[in-house]
Amino acid sequence: MRIGVYVAHPRHGSFNHALFDAVVDELRQRGCEVFAHDLCAEGFSPVLTAEETETVQAAERSDDAQLALHRGEVATLDGLVFVHPNWWGMPPAVLAGWVQRVFAPGVAYKLGTADGEPVGLLRAGRALVLNTSDTPAEREHGEFGDPLQRIWAACVLPYVGIADVRRVVFRTVGDSTAEQRADWLRRAREQAAALLDR
Repeated sequence: MRIGVYVAHPRHGSFNHALFDAVVDELRQRGCEVFAHDLCAEGFSPVLTAEETETVQAAERSDDAQLALHRGEVATLDGLVFVHPNWWGMPPAVLAGWVQRVFAPGVAYKLGTADGEPVGLLRAGRALVLNTSDTPAEREHGEFGDPLQRIWAACVLPYVGIADVRRVVFRTVGDSTAEQRADWLRRAREQAAALLDR
């Protein structure tokens, strides 16, 4: 299987990077072809340009070699993994921009009907989202309604044709122990392995 794994955290020593490394290692050990991307380290620009919004044809081609690489890869993947912190109930800007630029019309979806219902174009049938958070679960759900769940499982991934959306939140990271983090890394590996089950 071909799996894309994306981490969106600017600090290389973050726990997000530990999760990313564990997932990439687990998938490679299981024989997957893994396309691993540290979006911040790669300097991926999150800024959607005016030209990129003009037409479907513009989305299908790009003078930005990095963007063209990501669009070309994502079209060939069997699964995706996103690793990122919960910042203000959103993914970090680099990942939000990646979604806006890579999941472009003509690349990841097309509008199939006049009422705006999309037809997903990605072949990946499943995705795993691993989030870190310093917000307790009760507050996340009670006060905020778990916005990241809505973003990934309702707004973004089904739109591009990914029906099987799995998500795990590791919390609270700020006061976690070494033992908790080791357990979370084990769980991340298990979730990555489960992504391969048919």
